[in-house]
Amino acid sequence: MSDQNDSGAGAAATQSDDAAQPQLRIDRIFLKDASFESPSSPEVFLRQWRPELKLDINTQANRVSENQHQVVLTMTVTAQLEGDMIGFIVEVQQGGLFHIEGVEDSQLAQILGIACPTTLFPYLRESIDGLVVKGGFPPLQLAQVNFEALYVQAMRQQAEQNQAAAAPAAEPSDTDPVTH
Repeated sequence: MSDQNDSGAGAAATQSDDAAQPQLRIDRIFLKDASFESPSSPEVFLRQWRPELKLDINTQANRVSENQHQVVLTMTVTAQLEGDMIGFIVEVQQGGLFHIEGVEDSQLAQILGIACPTTLFPYLRESIDGLVVKGGFPPLQLAQVNFEALYVQAMRQQAEQNQAAAAPAAEPSDTDPVTH
């Protein structure tokens, strides 16, 4: 009989621990905006297709309600051929609503900058590939993006900018007394 009471108390403790655990839930994933342009068609189709791809990726997050955040992952891909001919430009904004609770601000920034974009990326990649193929071009298989490395790099750049902004204030001014 005492074994049953012990296991019941353990289950109650586990349930209360679960309630205090950080929570991340996907409420909705959606296509916010998509654009495809082929400014050099049909001439581009008469050339050998060996483009140089330029990728630009950006993440934006904002709070929608107390525990709900919108994250928008934007990627622009430009395919350029020799002679400055643009094959295509495609831009997709993949959005998501995420329910996040039980985390501190530093953890929240990491979740919004790493976990949420990682969740959105496969949807963004599929949207870009579909637009490129519908535009008459070969499939575009984008490699996985390491959002953790991008987040760390962005934090380093921000810290360097903050230090650079504070550095001129630390230099002595002409009005400081000079001692010999």
